[in-house]
Amino acid sequence: MIWSEKGENVYSQITPKIRALEEQWEKKNYIDPGLYRKYNVRRGLRDENGQGVLTGLTRVGEIQSYSVDQNGKLLPEDGVLYYRGIDCRELVRGSEGRRLAFEESAYLLLFGELPTEVQLRDFCVQLATYRTLPSNFLRDVILKAPPQDLMNTMQRAVLTLFCYDDQPNDISLGNVLRQSLQMVAIMPLLAIYAYQAYRFNKGEGLFIHEPRPELSTAENFLRMLRQDGRYTDLEARVLDVALVLHADNGGGNNSTFTNHVVTSSGTDTYSAIAASMAALKGPRHGGANSKVMEMMADIKSHVRNWNDDGELENYLERILNGEVFDGRGLLYGLGHAVYTRTDPRCEVFRDYVKTLSTEKERGEELDLYERVERLGKGLLSVRRGKDAISTNIDFYSGFVFEMLGLPKELYTPLFAVARISGWSAHRMEELSGGGKLIRPRYECVEEHRAYTPAAER
Repeated sequence: MIWSEKGENVYSQITPKIRALEEQWEKKNYIDPGLYRKYNVRRGLRDENGQGVLTGLTRVGEIQSYSVDQNGKLLPEDGVLYYRGIDCRELVRGSEGRRLAFEESAYLLLFGELPTEVQLRDFCVQLATYRTLPSNFLRDVILKAPPQDLMNTMQRAVLTLFCYDDQPNDISLGNVLRQSLQMVAIMPLLAIYAYQAYRFNKGEGLFIHEPRPELSTAENFLRMLRQDGRYTDLEARVLDVALVLHADNGGGNNSTFTNHVVTSSGTDTYSAIAASMAALKGPRHGGANSKVMEMMADIKSHVRNWNDDGELENYLERILNGEVFDGRGLLYGLGHAVYTRTDPRCEVFRDYVKTLSTEKERGEELDLYERVERLGKGLLSVRRGKDAISTNIDFYSGFVFEMLGLPKELYTPLFAVARISGWSAHRMEELSGGGKLIRPRYECVEEHRAYTPAAER
């Protein structure tokens, strides 16, 4: 870094020359939105109905959110999310009273079958064996120069692990499976240790807890996060369920598609996972629950009577009009790109939200969330002309994470802790059955012109 006399980081400054270049760029890079219609471009890889363009086949995950009538019209339906053909709601219900819901789901996503008790035990032992970092890795890679965003710290750590692997570029199934299991095991450590480095960099105390082999992913996460290492059974269960519900989402989401694209080039596992994390970091993808929390904090501070539907609805109208909050005119957490009537993950999560809010004595806030959900969906239905607006799991997950005492900096990293199992399953599927470099086409709309000699410009 280069520092000015005033102590400013010159390297990060946007100078007048940069502003001038920005203006030059804007003059030559505008694309008329009408051209997208002219060339039939599926912006965002979505068709005219907003549905994803079919780009591949998978056996890992599936979303069902609508049916098609005899005239080809899409009919909204309650959403269903399948992991290897099994309804994710059944995975949650079937694991009630047990500790390893996420591990069971990860096994299912990776290997295509539910594990027997012996297989699940051996799987957990394997993960526990891999749940460690190389010598001095924490000190040399994570604690030194931690960036402001934990996802960047974790991406850097994932890419650095390449250097500790004797076979990093080997993309044979056995080697990629070994790497994938190591990533599933290590990702919680990277998230927690990145957060501890973040705290330490801000001048707060540093404490490091090592994972215990007998504990589940959720239990270890809570234990390593908290200085006293204590957690309740309900807290561990809620986090376990959250990990299950975020493990995959049908394969067509941005970060998983990124994984397919990068994997199709034949690159190594560490690069593919880092690319997926880069996609997940974006606020339009993994950061949605943080935006919900910001929106709810804004509502709490501006709506005097939370129980007054009229006052609350009026403020939600102002948010939609772009008059207040962030000016973008969005009610975060309401509506989904794929789910039409309901997001099954949210419906599963509701009971746990209620139970946890009772234990934490946060019932009044839960009531506010439910009111915002009800009133907000009504407003959106009118504006969009749709009978059904789904509530995204992100609408409640941030509230749950807050009740669990998770800092907001860990919300997206926790998403990565869960989604690494789905990414790994899709990566192995792409390597074994893809067979082609994913290479889409862009239509160039710039006019052809002759080269102008330097003296004539």
